[in-house]
Amino acid sequence: NFATWLLRALTFLVVSCPCALVLSVPLTFFAGIGGASSRGILIKGSNFMEALATADTVVFDKTGTLTQGSFEVGGVHPSLVDEDQLLHLAAHVERNSTHPIAAALRQAYPDITDVSEIAGRGVVASVNGRRVAVGSTRLMDQVGAAWTLCEGHVDDGTVIHVAIDGSYAGHVVIADRVKPDAAEAIRSIRAEG
Repeated sequence: NFATWLLRALTFLVVSCPCALVLSVPLTFFAGIGGASSRGILIKGSNFMEALATADTVVFDKTGTLTQGSFEVGGVHPSLVDEDQLLHLAAHVERNSTHPIAAALRQAYPDITDVSEIAGRGVVASVNGRRVAVGSTRLMDQVGAAWTLCEGHVDDGTVIHVAIDGSYAGHVVIADRVKPDAAEAIRSIRAEG
């Protein structure tokens, strides 16, 4: 456990270096890093602890940190086909993608050929003889589909646009659930200054 490890580290430092100042600085860092790790906080090294002590702004990668890290379909907004068909096409096109958003689409709607994944944009595939593009607005521009903004749902998650044979078919909102203790964690960090 941590106390045993700390005692061994202290013994090593006392034997190898009897100067109190040289002993106290590393010991403080060891204790801080060890204490943080026992609470699930990983700090790469003592220089990062020093930087953390003077930080006045914290930026989180929210996926998996403040959220559950499990995406799910939060809304389907068709414009060319019905909701079921839009979700069905999006799920089929994203079927072979390894992206977490693709996994959410596959789960929502568990004969694709000619699949091509375009990094940072999305996936294009043939589904029952129709060319279906699923991805970002940049992909929609690339395939010539006149996409529309997702009104009122932009803050709910990631918007995935769908085009069929170059015509805009609608969009699907993929959302992640916020962890129950995320708000309290942010309040606590803010209270600490």
